[in-house]
Amino acid sequence: MDAKVELETRDEISEDSKWNLSGLYSADDAWQEEFNALEKDWKGYALHQGKLGTSPKALKACLEFDLDISRKLEKLYTYAHLKNDEDKTNTFHQGNFERVVRLATQVSQAGSFIRSEIMAIPETMMNDFLQDKTLASFKFHLERILRYRKHTLSEKEEALLASSQEMARAAREGFDMLDNADLKLGVVKDVDGEDITITQGNLQSLMQNYDRRVRREAFETSSTAYEGHQFTYASLLSSSVKKDLFYARSRNYASVREQALFSENIPVAVYNNLIQSVHQNLPSLYKYFDIRKRLLKLDELHVYDCSVPLVKDIHWHMSYQEASEKISEALKPLGDDYVQTVKKGMLEDGWVDRYENTGKRSGAYSSGCYDSNPFILMNYREDNINSLYTLAHEAGHSMHSYYSKKNQPYLYADYTIFVAEVASTFNEALVTRYLLGQEIDRTMRIYLLCREIDNFRGTLYRQTMFAEFEHLIYQTAESGEPLTGDAFKNIYAKLLKLYFGENVVLDDCLALECFRIPHFYFSFYVYKYATGISAAYALADRVLAGGDRELNDYLNFIKSGGSKYPIDLLKGAGVDMTSPEPVATALEKFSTLVNELEILTA
Repeated sequence: MDAKVELETRDEISEDSKWNLSGLYSADDAWQEEFNALEKDWKGYALHQGKLGTSPKALKACLEFDLDISRKLEKLYTYAHLKNDEDKTNTFHQGNFERVVRLATQVSQAGSFIRSEIMAIPETMMNDFLQDKTLASFKFHLERILRYRKHTLSEKEEALLASSQEMARAAREGFDMLDNADLKLGVVKDVDGEDITITQGNLQSLMQNYDRRVRREAFETSSTAYEGHQFTYASLLSSSVKKDLFYARSRNYASVREQALFSENIPVAVYNNLIQSVHQNLPSLYKYFDIRKRLLKLDELHVYDCSVPLVKDIHWHMSYQEASEKISEALKPLGDDYVQTVKKGMLEDGWVDRYENTGKRSGAYSSGCYDSNPFILMNYREDNINSLYTLAHEAGHSMHSYYSKKNQPYLYADYTIFVAEVASTFNEALVTRYLLGQEIDRTMRIYLLCREIDNFRGTLYRQTMFAEFEHLIYQTAESGEPLTGDAFKNIYAKLLKLYFGENVVLDDCLALECFRIPHFYFSFYVYKYATGISAAYALADRVLAGGDRELNDYLNFIKSGGSKYPIDLLKGAGVDMTSPEPVATALEKFSTLVNELEILTA
């Protein structure tokens, strides 16, 4: 097989396998027309500047204008970024994306006076404004803004920071282009001696190959690619950290982490408790690695041995169509409306861009705007069970967005990132429950049990390790220490040793992994995967063990968007994340799964 022709081009992908963006814009010309109109409309900010403190009516008029501009911009941005992600080598869509990012910067700069003027309204007067019926629908929105009084600068300073946003994207965009378009991960020979081009989309499948030679060479070859660019990756990550540090200090935050947590009103104890709880439960993870080493009959367990299924006589194969049907069956506890909506979206309404093509963005995500369907980017592979779970995961995001936008006004439709991973991980929990509830033999049960263990390991343990890495590198930068490539690798290597224990061999090149994690360019995001899985499993247990009330509590949660702070939304659904209980419960579930695996494989 010729490795160069392994991936299809975008034009070769069938239309029914692509997402349908016609609900956003029927053609690029329609997008251009709205883009041109918004380039003129946003200048209307000037009509409101200097008037926000004159009356509740004037303040409302400005807020409504700002929301209207934001909504139009969001629609333009959504289409541009989806088209850009279809094929990173398409310069036309890349250019449109850059244009809308530039427009977003101009809009942000033009509207930057709003927060400053709101903060400048005397507290007594603002309290009167908040009691006025004119602003009733904006009350929570304004209260969230007023929390930022001590972190809001003068009007000129706010405009200056707003104008820097496009420049501030440089490190993240540089990483994105290098990692998805320019980087060549190399070629590996499969078990039949045929060449396979390693891509971001198939690397995980190669790590699950039963042939140890294949997965070792895929690991070493891809690592060599990162080693060849490690100084560039280190420079990009260091620049991203410095950018975050600049903005945090400019706005009078003690640290970047404080700024990140403040935006969602998350107590710092939630972050610290997560890391401490995981540290206390590392022995269960070490035990799992020992079981894996025993079952694979290895003298040494390397990290590239930690993803391969522990049963060799099961070859996973599930078409996209079948995966959609299985997910729909698994989600039945959430009710007919939920199931029929997500099934129709996955199979008929063009929510999903299904398969990998040359130049397509790696990974998966759910995206959209208030005026569109939710859209899911996939790189679906029929030979990888992770694709089934990823589809269910992104469908959870999409349904969270779908229900929020259906039940909330534009102002409160977007939920915060802290709760973003709850609905998605909830769906994964239901998929596992469904699969384990089928008539399966002992071997398949072991296979699925390992998949569930690895899901916990990847989401709860691994993301917590990432969160700890972020905390340490930002502490290093904030203390004035240089963030060199060696500094990044040394910090990461110490965490690898802590989280893998003494019985896993850590190849030197593994420290390079810190350069290939895209989430590090979205500071203090990854911990939310770990808190999300904890909340999700607590809610899943509650819904499955309960009745209509528990189900309605959960559905009301995903209908609530951002109408409350995330901690309060989860409390309303039945989970208190300020308590260590949800994380401890999730870790206990992991330990139970490991013990069951030990018994089944004794």
